[in-house]
Amino acid sequence: MNIVILSSTEEIAKAAADLYTNLLADKPNAVLGLATGSSPVPVYDELIRRYEAEEVSFKDATAFLLDEYVGLPKGHPESYAEFIKRVFVSKVDFSDGAVNGPDGNASNPKKAADEYEEKIVASGGVDLQILGIGTDGHIAFNEPGGSLASTTHTQVLTEQTRVDNARFFDGDINQVPRFCLTQGLATIGRAKSVVLVAQGEQKADAVAALVEGGVSALWPASVLQFHNDATILVDEAAASKLKLKDYYRAAYEGEQALSALED
Repeated sequence: MNIVILSSTEEIAKAAADLYTNLLADKPNAVLGLATGSSPVPVYDELIRRYEAEEVSFKDATAFLLDEYVGLPKGHPESYAEFIKRVFVSKVDFSDGAVNGPDGNASNPKKAADEYEEKIVASGGVDLQILGIGTDGHIAFNEPGGSLASTTHTQVLTEQTRVDNARFFDGDINQVPRFCLTQGLATIGRAKSVVLVAQGEQKADAVAALVEGGVSALWPASVLQFHNDATILVDEAAASKLKLKDYYRAAYEGEQALSALED
């Protein structure tokens, strides 16, 4: 993993947006992985700014969402399909139908999960997946204790996740759905590149477990230690419990210097 400690959310957003911009410059029809939640929003804001400045286009790209709640009415503002449309997709030039998500209103959620997995595979797979991380180390909705080899599946949400997400439902945990459809850890791991963003002290334990802990179902994001192209972008607060911060900073500076020589 490439661990990058930056001083601000703005720097994190620019670094993550660089990865998307560079990919789309080389491969305009790339398959993008989009995450919801608060952590990726500054990245989307930066990509919108670049689109408006004609520095990037999404018109030939396709995209897949990580997850979706089960049972929210179609069009509910906190469904992830509506969230991503509101904060990102409606503000750039994706073609109609280019952004795909799991069907949280399917009569057979398990069948819907299998069909979504098949659709991702049929697309050729995700080229670049953005991720956030939960305070308990979950990525997408892969909760602690689940299979590290999981593909897209139905999931029961933990109380901690529902507490964390209650802020999107007027602070009322009872409004937060108990079930979801989510890409599995193996599905995420098949993305050709992954970028995870984390900000704030509340993410420090999860980031430390992800980067320096053992690979364990107790901390689902730790499976990214096996990924051969994962970039972890964190601010100082989220990095506060890392033991090897000085090394990560030196390694990043060295990579920057090598890149400058190659240019």
